[in-house]
Amino acid sequence: MLNYEYPPLGGGASPITGALAQQLAAAEHDVDVVTMEFHGLPRYEEHGRLRVYRVAAVRHSQVRAATREMLSYLPSALGRSLSLIRQHRYDLIHSHFVIPTSIVAALLRHLCGLPSVITIHGSDVPGYNPDRFKFGHRMMSPVWRGLVRDADAIISPSAYLRDLLIASCNVPVELIPYGFTPPPPPDLTRRKRILFASRLFPRKGAQFLLDALEGLPLDGWEVIIAGDGPMSAELQAQAARLGLPVVFPGFVKGPALEALYATSPIFVFPSLRDNFPVVLLEAMSAGCAVITSNVSGMPEVVGDSGMLTPPGDVGALRAALQRLMADAQLREELGVRARARMDCFAWDGILARHVALYERVARRSRRALLRGEHANR
Repeated sequence: MLNYEYPPLGGGASPITGALAQQLAAAEHDVDVVTMEFHGLPRYEEHGRLRVYRVAAVRHSQVRAATREMLSYLPSALGRSLSLIRQHRYDLIHSHFVIPTSIVAALLRHLCGLPSVITIHGSDVPGYNPDRFKFGHRMMSPVWRGLVRDADAIISPSAYLRDLLIASCNVPVELIPYGFTPPPPPDLTRRKRILFASRLFPRKGAQFLLDALEGLPLDGWEVIIAGDGPMSAELQAQAARLGLPVVFPGFVKGPALEALYATSPIFVFPSLRDNFPVVLLEAMSAGCAVITSNVSGMPEVVGDSGMLTPPGDVGALRAALQRLMADAQLREELGVRARARMDCFAWDGILARHVALYERVARRSRRALLRGEHANR
């Protein structure tokens, strides 16, 4: 399994990769993960049938990797993967992200004959994040198309992202949502608290939340914007300018983040576009009443368990906030629905779909190898 980001590094695709690897190992599959190193993390970890190898790379932020930092992972990942293939007999390679990770998978496929599965996560698909990657996707377009066509299978967590990929390269795509295991709920009391948790990029929409809060009578409601990123200082200045009592705790993870979800009856994620936001799964599993955008993959995650508003529509967001802040019964009802919807993302079913796909890919590869051997006799 290849991903340049693996817990504790990166955004939403990182914990999903980690959880899938752990679930596979728990189901008695052998999984070797090759990821990038970072300050203070061990170069090798072993957890039963799961082994994690962190290879040399340049990375300065735990939260985000620049393009050149992603590319620095490739030579080391290829070298380590070739070494592992000489030692072990693998059925296939599962890479996360087309660019940069599946470059390694494609090379291994041609050098060693191992079939390749790719999970797309968002920014690796043209059109998903044009603010950051438009130029890069344009430059890499022939390579990107070659990687997608070369793979033995493509997995998308959402229909939105599947359709976006097919618009650029018409290949079959398997739809498998992210799996999620809710942590044990902390024994904590709900407070009058509105929570936003994400990396602080313009696309994530924290600025719209602050604009929507302007002029609202908060009446003891606390607002927390948890996360880190390039907009951190700008958002703090915006909150001060609007006179809003917002707490910015920075990057929060683990039990501290779980406690924020457990004590926040309202979770707001007004993103302009997102594939399958893990923060929504986290908030829903904690029973938060969710407000999010009605575009891209977000409606696929929340279903009828949250309130949807048009992206960037501050008025609609303000109205949704007012309604939830004034109606404790509605908050409770949406929280109950959100918890019930988490059954759709239980790992038992999601893992079975991954394993079934792996088996189909491996069988096709073995048949093709046998046909090639017969043809050469």
